Amino acid sequence: MTKVRARGEDIRRFILEHVEKHPSDIGRITSEHFEITRQAINKHLQKLCAEQALKEAGKTRSRTYKLAPLVEYRESFKITEDLAEDLVWAENIRPFIVPLPDNVQDIWHYGFTEMFNNAIDHSCGTEIRVRIRKNAINTEMLLMDNGIGIFKKIQIAMNLLDERHSILELSKGKLTTDPSNHSGEGIFFTSRMFDSFDILSGNVFFTHQFGEEDWIIENNDFSSGTSVWMKIHNHTARTTKKIFNQFTSGDDFGFNKTVVPVKLAQYGEDKLISRSQAKRVLARVELFKTVIFDFNGVEFIGQAFADEIFRVFSLRHPEISLMAIKANDDVKKMISRAKSANIAAT
Repeated sequence: MTKVRARGEDIRRFILEHVEKHPSDIGRITSEHFEITRQAINKHLQKLCAEQALKEAGKTRSRTYKLAPLVEYRESFKITEDLAEDLVWAENIRPFIVPLPDNVQDIWHYGFTEMFNNAIDHSCGTEIRVRIRKNAINTEMLLMDNGIGIFKKIQIAMNLLDERHSILELSKGKLTTDPSNHSGEGIFFTSRMFDSFDILSGNVFFTHQFGEEDWIIENNDFSSGTSVWMKIHNHTARTTKKIFNQFTSGDDFGFNKTVVPVKLAQYGEDKLISRSQAKRVLARVELFKTVIFDFNGVEFIGQAFADEIFRVFSLRHPEISLMAIKANDDVKKMISRAKSANIAAT
């Protein structure tokens, strides 16, 4: 490949990867990045439009660009005893995914079959709708069922006070309302494989961005059933093995490490002060050997909250390693105080 051709491909790749964030000024952004004229960039934009990788709208200064869909797929499936996620994957979904690299296919295979099976087994609904949209950069999928709603079902099954508590439990992993048939690992690992993973159900919206932590947005418009969005770059280097390895260890490769986003236990202006809040954060963490408490976004914790986790629970479960990350100075002081009391008690 000549240097000129290679540079041209670099320019077009840059355009495709940045046009979603810069639909109206992608020409300027690219021109400045590569230090070439806008006229030269326009030739690359027109080439991408001719190849149907981009779509343009408007004229001259009001012109905008966006990624053109290469694949758009919609299908509905009735939930019956014969509906099986592996057959739907092989017959309906895989043909749209197969041109992608093997590692990306593996991620889609895992994510789709786990989420589709959850809808079959747990939604109590009658229908699942699937939508796929693929462009030159990424692929996204939406699965919707018309059932009871995932957060409401977890709330009922676990006798939780609030649907939002369901998200905190989902974030830890090993959560299932049917332990005889499910391990409770599907949503946890799927959410960490994709660039973005979102669930809308009832009045609650759960989102996880790769490399970041989970958070909640309360949705004013009630949504019946459950909607799951998954999105990933078509050429990511990520693999299912890398994700599993982050949370497994030992000869049996057991799922024994979890990251708990502590902020999920905090609602509105509430401060994390009480032992009851700490116990909510600690629920089911005894299922793991290593528990990492992520304090990102938590400005303050009370003495009782810190004491319950880092002294009381630690003394009761010395076999479990507790770690705190992304804590500010005030939170660190409370944690250190609790740990010091723990050492004094021993």
